[in-house]
Parts: sequence; C-alpha cells; structure tokens
Amino acid sequence: MPNGKHLINGEWVEGSDTFYSTPATGEPYPFSRATPELADRAAEVAAEAFLDYGYLPRHKRAELLETIATQLEKSGDEITHHAECESGLPAARLQGELARTTGQLRQFAQHIAAGDYLDRRTSSPLPDRQPLPRPDLRLMMRPLGPVVVFGASNFPLAFSTAGGDTASALAAGCPVIVKGHPAHPATGEAVAAAILAALRESGAPLGTFGFLQDSGHEVARALVRHPRVKAVAFTGSLKAGRSLFDLCAARPEPIPFFGELGSINPNFVLPVALASRGSELAAGWAASLALGAGQFCTSPGVVFLQNGEAADRFAEQTTQALAGVEAQTMLTDGIADCFETNAERFEAIDGVTKLLGNPTEGRAATPYLYETTAATWRATPELAEEVFGPLGLIIRVSSADELLEIADSLNGQLTATLHLEEADEALAARLLPILEQKAGRVLANGFPTGVEVDAAMMHGGPYPASTNPATTSVGTLAIRRFLRPVCYQNLPERLIPPDLREF
Repeated sequence: MPNGKHLINGEWVEGSDTFYSTPATGEPYPFSRATPELADRAAEVAAEAFLDYGYLPRHKRAELLETIATQLEKSGDEITHHAECESGLPAARLQGELARTTGQLRQFAQHIAAGDYLDRRTSSPLPDRQPLPRPDLRLMMRPLGPVVVFGASNFPLAFSTAGGDTASALAAGCPVIVKGHPAHPATGEAVAAAILAALRESGAPLGTFGFLQDSGHEVARALVRHPRVKAVAFTGSLKAGRSLFDLCAARPEPIPFFGELGSINPNFVLPVALASRGSELAAGWAASLALGAGQFCTSPGVVFLQNGEAADRFAEQTTQALAGVEAQTMLTDGIADCFETNAERFEAIDGVTKLLGNPTEGRAATPYLYETTAATWRATPELAEEVFGPLGLIIRVSSADELLEIADSLNGQLTATLHLEEADEALAARLLPILEQKAGRVLANGFPTGVEVDAAMMHGGPYPASTNPATTSVGTLAIRRFLRPVCYQNLPERLIPPDLREF
C-alpha cells in the first residue's frame, strides 16, 4: 500500500487533508494533499541542491540516470501493477512503457557523457588585432536551475514522474520537482521511491528530486510562481497548459514554459494513393485512431481527401474497421466524460454526418466517426480542436487547390502525414512547405502513433501543439530546453569549468 506522502530532501512527509485515487480496478488509496508550504520547502531544497548537482561532472549525472533506470527495473512489477490498476491500460502496454522510460534515461546518460550537448565554442585571444584586440572567449551550455515537471495522464511512466521531462532536466543538471498526476498517484509514488533509492546509491544530493501530490490547483500555482523555479514542463490539455503558461509569463521574473498542449495530427490522403490503396489506408487509419483508446498526443484525428467514389469507399471501409473495435477503458472518469461531451458536440453541428458511434459506458469507450465538407470545416473552428479519445473526422475537399487552402488554415500540430504515390508527388511538393510551417514532424505513408525515442526525433510544433516550436520533448535534443549559454571572457584557467578547459 502506498504511504500517501510527499518526497522532499529524501524524506517522506505528510501534507494536509486527504484525497483518494480513482483506479479503473481495485481499491482506491488515500493520499495527503501537498500544501503551498511544502511547495516552498521543495523549491528551496532544490535550489540548494542545484549548487552541488548542477556542477557535478557530467559522468556523475550520467551515472545517476543509469542508476535510476536500474532501480525502476528492480521495482518494475510494483510500478506496472499500480499503473495497470489506476489507468486501466493493459500490462503489456505498461511493460513496454517502462522499457521506454528506462531506455530514454540510459540514452540521455550516454548523450551527456559524450559531451556534445554542451555546444562548446572557443575563440582564442588575438592581442595584436587592430584596431582592438580580441579577448579569450569560451562558451558552453549551463543548466537553468530547478525545474517543475507536471505528470501526464496518458503516459503514467514515459511522460510522468521519471519520464522524458524529468530525465532531460536531470541530464542537463537541473534538480526536478514533480507534481504528480492525480490519475495515478500510487504509480507516481512508486516511481519516486525508485528515484530516491538511486539518489542514495549514487550519492547525489537528496534534494535533487522532489515529489508532491495534489488533486487540485493550489500547489501547482505555488510551484510555478516560486522564485527558485527556473522552468516548467507540462503535457496535458490546452486549457490547463495555457493557464500555467500565463502564470510563468506573469511572474516578476518570467520563466520558460515547455508545454505540449494539443494536436489533431492531420492526414492528407492524396488522390492517386486514395484510388490505388484506399482500403489499406482506411484500415491503417482506423487502427492508429483506435490505438490505446485514442489517448495518444499523436492520435490522427482528421483525414483530408478529395471527394468522389474513392472517398466514399474509404469512409465505408473505415466505418467497418472501427465498428469491429471493442470497448477500451479510458484513463479517468473525467477523460471519458469529456470524450462523450465532444461526441455530442460534433453531432450538434450542422453539416457534420455521424458514421459510427455509441455512448460511452462509464470509462469504456468505443470509436466515433464523422465526416463533413471543407466548407463546414472552415466555418466551424471547433472542429479543429483536439478530441482526446478514439474520434475521427473525414473532411472531403473538392480539389487540390482547396486541399492547399485547408492545409494553410491549420493551427500548429505535432505531426502532419502525407499518403502518396509517385504520381502524387507534384501535389505533395506543393503541400510540404505549408506542412513544414504547421508541424514538428512530417510523415509519408505511415501513421504518427508511435514516437521513436531517438536523437533525430522532433516531438513538438507550433502553438497549440506546444508552447515553444523550437524544442522537442522526446529525444536527446529535449535536454537543450533546460540549458542556457554562458560565455566566459578572460577568466583565469583555474576558474574555467573543466568541460571547457579540456575542449
């Protein structure tokens, strides 16, 4: 049974009153609520730890990441048991997610050990240069300071307590305070305990990692506003993320907010591909749309295609494929309710035709499918808002030019996908410059669910997909979010950071 407490400076401490978990299966557990006072303690402890942890040799930080991965694996059965009960996700999915979590920790460890992330640059002094001498200039990336990370509901492991944001901030040299997600508090606590064991084993400052639980918003606001906090990372809804973004910007000292907020991940099925393999594409889209009950940030919610008989067949075949999908458990009661509300909203829009869908029963959801015209799409901005769950929308366009106009009207996206044959490449070449401006990742002849944790991966995009289109939350480039460049001019050699001395 979880202890229901909060982790600050290596100790489990009580909060105020109690909230209960809401698991998909099993008994709910009680958890104490964190308070603004505990948030203050956690932030002060993290700031103190930064003076040590932020200046450790990078191989020591790499060792900590490796040790966290090992401790997570040792606690794997307990962690995945809690995650399965709380989220309703199948054990196999969660075991894979745990492997992804430990894999990215080890990947980041290898990356920082190599040193390339420091982006070191030097300019040797030129004392005889005219009309003015050039000083000795040395530059490298340095950690920002304490980072607040908000756990994500849809990835209890890979995007939460020890997920990519935490791993990349620790890799950069930043202490982390995690605000656990109330959808999986027992999972979060078990992961935090593994991180604490790793801190003790590695000898890193215990204040390097803190973990607070709360089902409300007071502690979140206290953490974001705290003057010791230097950056915030968040994965979640547009509404909640925008609220936190505004808090970060309104501080006396504004700080970076790295939020992943929402994306419909449009698919463009070009005419020759639609005519030649529409059945295959319909089946592929249905499978990607329904994967994990559509609870992925990269779920492909919208397909654009040119009207005609091939489009008719695509709609029919997608309907048939989705009709065979069994009910799946959604992550929380609130997510299930919101999914059903969005389906009702779609059905109330003039010009939108329902092809498939039945009301959600409790947390058990089956797919919904709708179609409409480009004219209705343009006249109804809410159709372009993300629906979290297995809901798909087919948009029929009248021509290639209308397809280009539609693409140009899109908001920022995590992904955009082109389905094409060789004969479609001329149209694809016209679409690609538009889609590059709209999305962080552009795919061809695939589906965006399944994000490779790789140095070349970009998982971000223009707003509202994320709040900073120049950053990614997946892959080694994610570490760069929590670094800033510092230039050292004419410093004595003994004061130059070791990583610059040996460069």
